[in-house]
Amino acid sequence: MTLLGWWRSRGNAARFDLFVRATFYASYLVLPPLLIVGMTEEIGTAALAVITAAVLGHVALSFPLVHQGIEHHLGRVPFPRHLLVIFLAYTAVVLISGELAFPNPTPGKPDGPADGIALIVLILTVTTLSAVVRPRFVLLACLVGGAYVALTAPPGRAIFTSTMLLFVAFAFSTTLWMLGLVWELDRSREIRASLAVAEERLRFARDLHDVVGRNLSAVALKADLAAQLARRGRPTAIDEMLEVRRIAQESLDELRAVVSGYRTADLSVELAGARSLLASAGIDCRVIGEADISGEPAGALGWAVREGVTNVLRHSEASSCTITLRGKVLTMSNDGVTASDFRFGSGLKGLHERISALGGTVTAAPEAPHRFVLTVELP
Repeated sequence: MTLLGWWRSRGNAARFDLFVRATFYASYLVLPPLLIVGMTEEIGTAALAVITAAVLGHVALSFPLVHQGIEHHLGRVPFPRHLLVIFLAYTAVVLISGELAFPNPTPGKPDGPADGIALIVLILTVTTLSAVVRPRFVLLACLVGGAYVALTAPPGRAIFTSTMLLFVAFAFSTTLWMLGLVWELDRSREIRASLAVAEERLRFARDLHDVVGRNLSAVALKADLAAQLARRGRPTAIDEMLEVRRIAQESLDELRAVVSGYRTADLSVELAGARSLLASAGIDCRVIGEADISGEPAGALGWAVREGVTNVLRHSEASSCTITLRGKVLTMSNDGVTASDFRFGSGLKGLHERISALGGTVTAAPEAPHRFVLTVELP
């Protein structure tokens, strides 16, 4: 699968998830080199190598901690308590070591190497904690970091660092909160679609129960009465069995009437059902045109609407669907198509056979950007 095909195969929630994770990881790859380069003139090569190694170790702990923190936020893994303790201990060691190694700022400059080390480590720490702990604990970490800088650096530097820490915490915590909402909305959409299908199944089961249940109870009662009368040699047993046959025939007619709604498709009924079913799944459905045809063509287009709605619910993450009627031409267009390849399934094959028998054509293909169009044309 190509990179573009892999990207299209992912849903909107998965794409946003990837973006959020990449935002966290990019901050570890971009910020440390920029700050370390700015310190090269203040310290020697050996000290620069030690600082770089310490920052790389901090980044190495941040990557798995951020991953597990996001997974825990989404309810997939337990809280990474042990890794968090190791991370905080390592952070404290790096800050204390930097302060001991560079106790005083460079003469003539307000910012010493220790201040640069503290800035790098504190920003990366707050970034990581934003993905792991709750916002109030991230705020507490910002206050602790600001207090540390206030004790070890000039006041102007402390205010700048504290402001930056709060900004980083707000940005990453908000992004993670949005990620949780996106996944929750994605799950809600799937649940609505499943509930819509389940509701239709329950309706059909209820109709069958109402029609068949009462009549079968009557058949059982009449048959038992006829058996009792037959044992006694009563001629009325024949009348009871004739009554059983009548009830059975009526039940069969009623059952056929119930099932006929699923074996035949009326275009106007199917359009109304499409609006209702898609709306219950959270999909905006628009119908353009009028169902002004009747007879067999209307039934064939009704089947097309039914199959199209099934495809929208099962094979897409659509947020909108448009059904257009122009004479005997039906077009269904929906967004949310994530698959790059397309095949005619059994439903579309059956629809193609049904329309071909009437001399019509069926075309179905994805269109950019991420749309799918089903067109049925009758002569």
